[in-house]
Amino acid sequence: MIDKTMPSAHRLIDQPPPMVVPDLFQALDGDAGRHGLVGGYCPSCDRHFFPTAGQCPGCYGKLQRQVFGERGRLYSFTVVRTRAPFALPEPYAVGYVDLQDVPLRVFALLDPAAIPYLRVGASLTLKSMLLGENALATPCLRPVFCLSREDAGSTEASCAE
Repeated sequence: MIDKTMPSAHRLIDQPPPMVVPDLFQALDGDAGRHGLVGGYCPSCDRHFFPTAGQCPGCYGKLQRQVFGERGRLYSFTVVRTRAPFALPEPYAVGYVDLQDVPLRVFALLDPAAIPYLRVGASLTLKSMLLGENALATPCLRPVFCLSREDAGSTEASCAE
């Protein structure tokens, strides 16, 4: 049961919250602590896509489902200080992340706790985080890139276990 009297980031729930979008990310190797983005790969064009689509926008061929690894580097970012959509924390950060295991740059949410420590080139790790609400005003899990342990240093901005 959801306690509607508390802010969304602090609501207690009895069942696992839903993902913001089904099949957007998943646990890697059955490890609930490690996550990868679910995208597509076109073998004809040798290109990767996130999020995935029904067909390749280049050759219109069928895409193969592929789960990308959890690591990346921060290419660029911004901190948004206006009213946040979907009950995201204020401020919140978004950025472009170059994935480590495939040649792909994705646009993603960044860990709100890491905002003071973000820098271009930082090593990031993908985590699943209860953050904000979905379109039905239900708290939901979102894929969020956090500072990797080596870039978080002694701060508490790391999502590392």
